Amino acid sequence: MTLRAGITALLGTALLFADAAPKAEYRESERGHWSLLERTRPEVPAFSRKAGAEWMRNLDAPAAIRNSVDAIDAFVLSRLEEEGLRAAAPAGRRALIRRLYFDLIGLPPTPAEVADFLADKSPDAYVKLVDRLLASPHYGERWAQHWLDVVRFAESEGFEYDRHLPGAWRFRDYVIQAFNNDKPYDQFIREQLAGDEIDPDRNEYRIAAGLHRLGAVRRNAGNQEVAGSRNEVLTERTDIIGTAFLALTVGCARCHDHMFDPIRQKDYYRLQAFLAATQEHNVVLTSEERQTAWQAMTDEINKKVKELKEEAKKLSKDERKPVYDEVARLEATLPEPLPTICSIQNDDEKRTQIHVLERGNWDTKGEAVSIRALGVLLPEGAPGLPPDTKTPRTKLADWITGPEHPLTARVMVNRIWQYHFGQGIVRTANDFGFNGDRPSHPELLDFLANEFVDSGWSVKHMHRLIVLSQSYRQSSRSAYEALGMAKDPENRLLWRFDRRRLQAEEIRDAMLSVSGKLNTRMGGRSIIVPVEQSLVNLLYKPSQWKAAEDPSEHYRRSVYLMAKRNLRVPFMEVFDQPALQTSCYRRESSTHAPQALELLNGDLSNGLAGAFAERLENEVGSNIVQQVERAYLLAAGRDPTGEERALGVEFLKEQPLREFALAMFNLNSFLYVN
Repeated sequence: MTLRAGITALLGTALLFADAAPKAEYRESERGHWSLLERTRPEVPAFSRKAGAEWMRNLDAPAAIRNSVDAIDAFVLSRLEEEGLRAAAPAGRRALIRRLYFDLIGLPPTPAEVADFLADKSPDAYVKLVDRLLASPHYGERWAQHWLDVVRFAESEGFEYDRHLPGAWRFRDYVIQAFNNDKPYDQFIREQLAGDEIDPDRNEYRIAAGLHRLGAVRRNAGNQEVAGSRNEVLTERTDIIGTAFLALTVGCARCHDHMFDPIRQKDYYRLQAFLAATQEHNVVLTSEERQTAWQAMTDEINKKVKELKEEAKKLSKDERKPVYDEVARLEATLPEPLPTICSIQNDDEKRTQIHVLERGNWDTKGEAVSIRALGVLLPEGAPGLPPDTKTPRTKLADWITGPEHPLTARVMVNRIWQYHFGQGIVRTANDFGFNGDRPSHPELLDFLANEFVDSGWSVKHMHRLIVLSQSYRQSSRSAYEALGMAKDPENRLLWRFDRRRLQAEEIRDAMLSVSGKLNTRMGGRSIIVPVEQSLVNLLYKPSQWKAAEDPSEHYRRSVYLMAKRNLRVPFMEVFDQPALQTSCYRRESSTHAPQALELLNGDLSNGLAGAFAERLENEVGSNIVQQVERAYLLAAGRDPTGEERALGVEFLKEQPLREFALAMFNLNSFLYVN
């Protein structure tokens, strides 16, 4: 059964056309865009050249997946041959283990782990390392961050008030656990789109449906029922579905037919109609008695705060300060939020009637629309569903996760590929449309998408295939550098492995790890760390930023830091952490002076440098040669060169060990992965 025939069956041929599509609604040229076509089953290239056949022979790969691993290299090598390029030699073991650790778990290997890998001469040493890292609970912590970027995860609503979402951290923990458990990706999608419909009594599913609460919300002086606000919320929820799961810029069709892609404005609102009944739903996980007591205490404090603010309006500027100090003191005594699941539910009585909006303006409604998926992926004239359809988002999830859907599997395997190689087969991972990038290896993309679906949508299966390939195991240095730079300066064809700067979370976590301060406790409420008070004072309510009292909590992994829209931790911001306003499919990697200033003068780097120095003294004593050698093993995963050793020893003759430890955090060998 084809995709379009399947959709017709799904929607039900007996349904009346709520808004029948005109004839030839989509031209063949629009339907013929590469990403909208059904996936092919490409033939794996063969090679007569002996060097190529030997290069792609992955003899250590398990027999069950060896052919698939070889196929990846065959597609890559085929494109290199077409352009007269040569692949780089394999990376050394030290470079490879460091690359793999950061890619899979986001942490550096310890010197003991590096030594064990170097000493393991068994033919499956690398395979065992891959499997061990994929089984590590730290794997989910690293790969969850990629997905959280895509769905613009934040724990506050943005705009002026930037109100905190109750229990939003549970969504982050859900994503971490989903990756650790290798939850099938199609199920992962279904739970996020429609978990509350699939099983409304299962907390895990309610938490997953919190996806729909992650967008910024304008509260309009606390009145969330204002029609314009409702329109903005539905827009946020519609746009992220197109971006995250389909890699289509559907939001561009909100005001008019898409200028580039075959997405009609009417189709945008048909897609939005799947969400028309969704309403915020906070599930409080405690007794009615406790809720009543909590509300009474909160109301009493808020009443006093309101009275003080009214009093302050009558005072001079100088007289207001003690009043506002008292306001801050009172707000700091507000009781901790009750345990809550931040989710949604359908409310038929509050269902929004979806209309085509002229120029996207809520006040200028056009015709009412039914529920329907994007027409360009449906048979011509496919019917819609009536607005009062039960479990509409489940039906949307059924469509998106259909095994023959042309976009869903392609989009996710492209994301996985990108996070391993630094760029996707399609570089615009959030835009597979006409204005997006074209795939560098289209046959490879379809091959991987087919493997993904055939494996039961296993993300870990895709990791194994990719990291066991010779394409991934290439060195970042090539003997044919001049040739590669002349013909393919952006390395789109993978004639070497691209060196990369660590991301903000990786840098901070690596500093915590090598200094011996990393707190590996998993899950739970997000951690607020100390920042300059001047930044806190800029918040509408400074009481929202209250640092954790236990200092050890400040050393948790970065994925557990509070994700607040109106205040980012300066260290994370300076190293290109996204702003959390829109979907981020690829982290930027800028280089500028504030990064060096943060690493040299920042409180975090200086505090951890002191801890790093203490660790070196505890492990090797006062011998400065051994201190230098141990520092390089911990920070760079290798021994220092002769010149590095000599410079380090000379430095330590004049300067304290803490300053040397701080310098280690600033090394390219620490900040980059080859």
